[in-house]
Amino acid sequence: MALRNLLRIHALVVPPALALMALGLRASDWPQYRGPNHDGTSTETIRTNWSEAPPRQIWKVPLDPALSSFAIAGGKTFTQVRRRLGSSDQEFCIALNAETGQELWATPLGKADYPHGGVGSDDGPRSTPSVDGDRVYVLTSYLRMACLDATTGQQVWSKDLVADYGGNVIAWQNAASPLIVGDLIFMNCNGPNQRLLALRKQDGSEAWKAQNDSMTQSTPVAATIAGVAQIIFFAQSGLVSVTPETGALLWRYPFPYSVSTAASPVVGDDVVYCSAAYGMGAGTVRISGTASALVATEVWRTPGANMNHWATPVHHNGYLYGIYGQSSTSLKCIELATATERWSQAGVGYASVLFVNGYVLMLTEPGDLVLVNPDPSAYTEVDRFKAVAGKCWNVPAISNGRIYVRSTTEAACLDVAPKALPALKLLPLLAADKGGLRLLIVNEDASPVDANRVTNIDVFATFDLAVGSSNWTRLAQPYVLTNGQLRLDDPTGLNAPQRFFRAAERR
Repeated sequence: MALRNLLRIHALVVPPALALMALGLRASDWPQYRGPNHDGTSTETIRTNWSEAPPRQIWKVPLDPALSSFAIAGGKTFTQVRRRLGSSDQEFCIALNAETGQELWATPLGKADYPHGGVGSDDGPRSTPSVDGDRVYVLTSYLRMACLDATTGQQVWSKDLVADYGGNVIAWQNAASPLIVGDLIFMNCNGPNQRLLALRKQDGSEAWKAQNDSMTQSTPVAATIAGVAQIIFFAQSGLVSVTPETGALLWRYPFPYSVSTAASPVVGDDVVYCSAAYGMGAGTVRISGTASALVATEVWRTPGANMNHWATPVHHNGYLYGIYGQSSTSLKCIELATATERWSQAGVGYASVLFVNGYVLMLTEPGDLVLVNPDPSAYTEVDRFKAVAGKCWNVPAISNGRIYVRSTTEAACLDVAPKALPALKLLPLLAADKGGLRLLIVNEDASPVDANRVTNIDVFATFDLAVGSSNWTRLAQPYVLTNGQLRLDDPTGLNAPQRFFRAAERR
């Protein structure tokens, strides 16, 4: 191979988009209440050494009152607030710029009136918007279901569930958030003999209405159990599971109702957990059988104990981590299979939990973010950070390496992304002693390549750029890390046809 041809190969080597690929894998939206999988679990990697590298505040802005959380997608974050409009208070859905916190639009959705007390002067809407594509879906306290344009806030369609279905607004109003799965939006409209409802997200038309289970403040969840996709409601009658397509009943688990049923069901493999406050306690049911005949069998029931007021626990490795109690609350670890309490940490006050990067993330009422090690043997606090002031009666959101937190008075965006690794580049060199090509992978900033990255780096080659990237050949030759450079010798002879290379780093 002539030198000019070797240089031509050098010029045509496809450089690795390693940093770009890694960012693409890390980035994720938080489009619904408690995350994309409806289970309070984030798959992102975040920085947890807060004592050494505290969360970095990207922005903090004043916010009108609400108990709503955030949904995040497309560079925007959506929530609800109570705001004065003319001579009355109204519930608004608002959009903030996810990078700056600047308000982009605010759309009024109806009256903001909370006559039952219990929250205080900073009371407000409880439901969290859901976002799907270029639309935002909001279910208000008084059962108006609205679809808004995510860019402008303009109303696309709206349904008055009270007028259209005879829906009854329960005490303390609606707190459930709309659940979107596929092309459908699921909710409890609380209309007699047609309370469970699915609307088509495109135009709000009715897909189905079914069952007669009165609503609670609990948000339904989507899950696949025993191989069967299902939507699970926590109604005043107990747990009710239906098929997403038709609303046909799959199984029931009777559970008593008192004043507050606000925590969502929690699914751990084939077991579903539910809990309610004011003396109701908790229970679990195991789901077995087939799509044509699912069976719900109670595993355990603890009347008056293991009560979740409004904050839903998270499930991890067979254990529940959540806020238990009412006027006096504790963060507890409960074994899902047996209801055995493994530990209890008192004095946390009202709070909520998520699970991220191997840790329980708790947001306390005064606005502290707390990382807790999910160790069933003992409570271990890893770190904490003061995020916002005011009253936090909601759950935070995690998106693109950032935690979004709000109270009834302000909101903040905190950067917790891991330290960025140096970008890598691929260099082809002539290996005269090998009779072929030597590939070097180096850091663009000339720093040594970390040995921990080596096992996650792959180099691919092809003779034809027209083939798809999935058809490139992964080079199986051993890598050698020498003097901070990763070396790979390609044995293909120098007289081989023109060849192209690329590298990818798995995260």
